[in-house]
Amino acid sequence: MIDVHQLSYRYTSGRELALNAVSFQVAPGEIFGFLGPSGAGKSTTQKILMKLLDGYQGGVQVFGREVRRWDSSYYERVGVAFEQPNHFLRLSARRNLEYFGALYQASTLAIGPLLERLGLLADADTPVERFSKGMQTRLSVARALLHQPELIFLDEPTSGLDPVSGRMVKQLIREQRAAGRTVVLTTHNMGLADELCDRVALIVDGRIVEIDTPRALRLRFGSAHVRVEYRPHATSPAQDTLAYAEFPLAGLGENAAFQEVLRTSTVQTIHSREATLEDVFVAVTGRRLDSQ
Repeated sequence: MIDVHQLSYRYTSGRELALNAVSFQVAPGEIFGFLGPSGAGKSTTQKILMKLLDGYQGGVQVFGREVRRWDSSYYERVGVAFEQPNHFLRLSARRNLEYFGALYQASTLAIGPLLERLGLLADADTPVERFSKGMQTRLSVARALLHQPELIFLDEPTSGLDPVSGRMVKQLIREQRAAGRTVVLTTHNMGLADELCDRVALIVDGRIVEIDTPRALRLRFGSAHVRVEYRPHATSPAQDTLAYAEFPLAGLGENAAFQEVLRTSTVQTIHSREATLEDVFVAVTGRRLDSQ
């Protein structure tokens, strides 16, 4: 679906490369995630793939053709939801979707059911200027899916959403994959990427430093532990307090300290703790995801 080879890009106002020899591929029917801090190159890569930026070096093929050679028919096959919603604020949600739907040659989804799926049907005829940030985010997702595109770009699609709305959006994204569509997801949210993505690319300072499945990255760069919450056998009420300890999951059955806690204490909880994608990102890059 997407084949990027040695992609580099420099903004006219910048001294450093925004992208430096970036290479990756995205398969049809895959949810592919770009993860990195602000300024890492995620949005620049996405804008080139959307045909919003030209003047790049390297090869960028989408649907088997260099992206700069596509004409406007490209957008019949691509859907986009930006992080910052960009709707006609004085129009209602319904009128926004009617307008954008009229731009496509292909048939579009029924607007009412689509808005209902995203929890917006009750406000379908409300001017978008009255929408909250989360409601506008959901409307952006609806617009990206309206013409049933083969390739969907989503930039922070759960930004500003409450848990219920976030669940709606995540379920819709999964349904796109189940229908054979391809999703490119750009996010700071490691939990979202871990939950949805088939593979993720960790990008920092304009370079991709790792690409793999979330599980493979956690296993390769993380270490699993068991966290035990327990009450030591106290000799007085003042000593009856909760204590915590962590033990490596590897070799746990032979870990003498772990067995000592089990023998001499009252265990309250035991939880396994594997590495998160945030842990992996720090291990690989030496930086936290929210660093600028």
